[in-house]
Amino acid sequence: MIQIFTTGGTIDKVYFDAKSEFAIGDSLLPELIAEANVTGPWQIQELLRKDSLEMEDEDRAAVYRAVLDSHASRIIITHGTDTMPDTARALKDIEGKTIVLVGSMQPARMRRSDAVFNLGFAWASVQLLPPGVYVAMNGEVFEAGVVRKNLKAGRFERAS
Repeated sequence: MIQIFTTGGTIDKVYFDAKSEFAIGDSLLPELIAEANVTGPWQIQELLRKDSLEMEDEDRAAVYRAVLDSHASRIIITHGTDTMPDTARALKDIEGKTIVLVGSMQPARMRRSDAVFNLGFAWASVQLLPPGVYVAMNGEVFEAGVVRKNLKAGRFERAS
């Protein structure tokens, strides 16, 4: 079984036109997984509904506990992109599980979002990678601790 934990982030953002702002909404992951015809066993649990810039140490501790307590050995965590590398680093010492963090630069609800591709890529990655903690974004996999978001380029890259 693949356990999916949601924490919020852009992937789950909803645009409120009357206010001209975004907020974290219900996750579209169940719908996206169904549309992809995924038949293997999976389970989704919402942990947080936060923009990753609002995540604090106690939030990362809650994610850590959820991953540690999960009976699943393969885990996907949806996460905002700004602090995804920080959460990956916080999970780094968990052993015996393959943990993949994934998000998107545009909300899943938008037509030109990278969410669907990133989710599919994370889904394949969590099944193929050995135990460890990874960030899977835009067709690349990075190990926890050696990844950063390049704001200027709008992508993830290996940290120097």
